[in-house]
Amino acid sequence: MKGLLPFCRGLYTLSNPQARRKAGVVCSQCGFCGTVSNRKPQPRFGLLFDIDGVLVRGRMPIPAAKKAFQKLVNSQGQFVVPVVFVTNAGNCLRQKKADQMSHVLGVPITMDQIIMSHSPLRMFKKYHDKCVLVSGQGPVLDIAKNLGFENVVSIDMLRESFPLLDMVDHNRRPKLPSAAVGHLPNVEAVILFGEPIRWETHLQLIVDVLLTHGNLSGAHHSPTRAHLPLLACNMDLLWMAEALSPRFGHGTFLVCLENIYKKITGRDLKYEALMGKPSELTYHFAEYLIRDQAIERQWKHPVTSLYAIGDNLMTDIYGANLYNRYLEERVKGRSHKALTKMAATTTTTTTASPQEGELDHPWAGELALPSATSCKSLLVCTGVYNPSTEAAASSSSSANQHIRENVFHGHRDFRFDPELVEPDHVVLDVNEAVDLIFHKENFVP
Repeated sequence: MKGLLPFCRGLYTLSNPQARRKAGVVCSQCGFCGTVSNRKPQPRFGLLFDIDGVLVRGRMPIPAAKKAFQKLVNSQGQFVVPVVFVTNAGNCLRQKKADQMSHVLGVPITMDQIIMSHSPLRMFKKYHDKCVLVSGQGPVLDIAKNLGFENVVSIDMLRESFPLLDMVDHNRRPKLPSAAVGHLPNVEAVILFGEPIRWETHLQLIVDVLLTHGNLSGAHHSPTRAHLPLLACNMDLLWMAEALSPRFGHGTFLVCLENIYKKITGRDLKYEALMGKPSELTYHFAEYLIRDQAIERQWKHPVTSLYAIGDNLMTDIYGANLYNRYLEERVKGRSHKALTKMAATTTTTTTASPQEGELDHPWAGELALPSATSCKSLLVCTGVYNPSTEAAASSSSSANQHIRENVFHGHRDFRFDPELVEPDHVVLDVNEAVDLIFHKENFVP
């Protein structure tokens, strides 16, 4: 035993090995000297977790989630790998979602680990001082102001100021003829946070705003010019709650709005931006937060691999694979073209500047170039994805391909690509996903 001591960096007075371990002065190499070792496993990967269908269903936690997160934190409650929650939910503030997930998972989660579908709106500073109409549910006015918008009106504010516009529900119709009672400024842009509660009211008034170019005191006019800027968060057609089958998501609401507008005007509804999964820049923002966590923990190795865990082929898997394709293109030297295309439709709150000449988009200065080189997708079977249904559908591969292409659940503005809806791994649940990732990375906390 004594022969080991000269190779160590220090001696100590405790002679009992158990006492030395208890005192926390055990060398990781020999177990005897007084050197306190800081050699802990430093991950070179980060985890992106979807929430609904992966960690919870409605308000009910999925049992495998707590098991998984017990492996992801140490005895002090610190995450042993960088973790970000990427959700298409948009009906609350990031802090509230962080508090909810802390309660569900039993581990401390901060606001900086949460990406809501509306998080990239912080970057749209050119609209922050304009009058914007917001649609959704929850504290939409507070959410908008928290994102930087200064002049915000809600659907309820519109219907109260213009009571004759909301006529579907007979019980809410004005008893006597009434004119406009409010003096709201003209709407200059429309922001859709998520599915609202009264779809008929929201659909009617949003179309009114678009067809009057923001002036509800006037009548509809033929759309001879482009309609007001429209920014939409969360494109999920379906999502998984406590019911046995998926429920309508905001993507379904967007389908209704798009088709109503086209039916009335003969023209396609145009979006200034689409945010949330499967938008590439949502994942780009997630990668930035992952990298920021690694820097904060003073981990020296760069995070080069991302693993995105989700339950929805058309959002979680499509988005992760789309971002992986961008990373591969960037590695091959096509970063300028790939990142410019990505920035043209979405954005982020990242503040670090890219290298000069990398970007020419007006929002490009807000982007930080990623350190990751891959983003692998893992599909769990606890949410929207149903393995038994998929197995039946895949009995004929050509028929399955035809069904997927013709029943594409992705948003209208995202083209179908069979490679983008193929996960890298299919696992039973999130606990199995974490085990698989640790095994692939040869990582032992």
